Amino acid sequence: MKILPEISRTLSEYLLIPGLTTEECTPDNVDLGAPLVRHRVGEEAPVRIATPLVSAVMQAVSSPALAAALARAGGLSFIHQNQQIEDQAADVLAVKHEHPADGAHHRASVDGEMRLRVGAGINSRDFKDRIPALLEAGADVLCLDSSDGYSVHQARTLEFARENHGDDAFVGAGNVVDGRAFRYLADAGAAFVKVGIGGGAICTTRAQKGIGRGQASALLAVVEERDAYARETGVYVPLCCDGGLLNDSHMAVALAMGADFIMLGRYFARLDESPSRKLQIDGQWYKEYWGEGSRRAQNAARYGQRGRMVFEEGVDGYVPYAGGLHDNVERTRAKLISTMISCGSTTLRDFHRDAVLVPVSAESFKQTGAEIEVRRPAIDAGE
Repeated sequence: MKILPEISRTLSEYLLIPGLTTEECTPDNVDLGAPLVRHRVGEEAPVRIATPLVSAVMQAVSSPALAAALARAGGLSFIHQNQQIEDQAADVLAVKHEHPADGAHHRASVDGEMRLRVGAGINSRDFKDRIPALLEAGADVLCLDSSDGYSVHQARTLEFARENHGDDAFVGAGNVVDGRAFRYLADAGAAFVKVGIGGGAICTTRAQKGIGRGQASALLAVVEERDAYARETGVYVPLCCDGGLLNDSHMAVALAMGADFIMLGRYFARLDESPSRKLQIDGQWYKEYWGEGSRRAQNAARYGQRGRMVFEEGVDGYVPYAGGLHDNVERTRAKLISTMISCGSTTLRDFHRDAVLVPVSAESFKQTGAEIEVRRPAIDAGE
């Protein structure tokens, strides 16, 4: 038994210190582009995204409609794999057949044939059949979907993809919370590594299994190992921050800490393009939302031959409806750009290098938001 000499910290426990805003720090000059897959240090990644946001591998989130909308906005979606292989492949193909862009979507994520880019989730059980079917359908990037990715099963899946599909298969892996796990998956050939266990809004892994780490602590530890790995091998393996992101400021902190892009579930589940039902409760509109480890999502096809659920690692519920994807992503981009300008950075690489963060005390945390009660003035019906 070993106890780490640290406190497990969340993204809420850090604030960014402003840097010098120069004349070059204007919204038009800020580039949020990020590498999505591994590449040689100093070279361009084979797959990049202009908006560092990807949607989670979840039934309640990544529909073909949302995948197309997010690709047009510069991000990328991962079509969920909790379905038959042919159905998932059909979803991928549907996105590839969508019109890539018009004048309002100059940041669109497109492949060499100007088709929208789309990702897809896979698992470590039927990967020998699922991977080739998804690649044939046109999936640009694949992602192993697991709450704990530090396993020989993921390494074997990555080895299969590398040996049988070579440069045609970019497979991300995870999730991890420390440097050991990152290096294990990077050595196995992971295209990117997802960081975060138990920090998702709908996840109960920590409560059920007692494993995980505060998202900030996990990210800082893995970033340190990612950078050491790049120095030693000359290969840069991008990091995806997955979980622990309750608002847009947490995204800025995660990117400053070294994440290359961010995976979001609840954020996208709220939107028109997500596949879940929209319903009204007490005058307020909501969208249904459930975790992939919840009773609703678990089934015999995904969880082996047991035919029954042993325990849950997620719950299902509702999230406040937030409208269309385009407006929400544009608002988030504006906030991230504004934060980077305040910190004196115009690229994410600069942000990683130059950002200065400070831990927040419990008392300081109380002052991070408005503490007054805002009331709208009553308007007389005759006015």
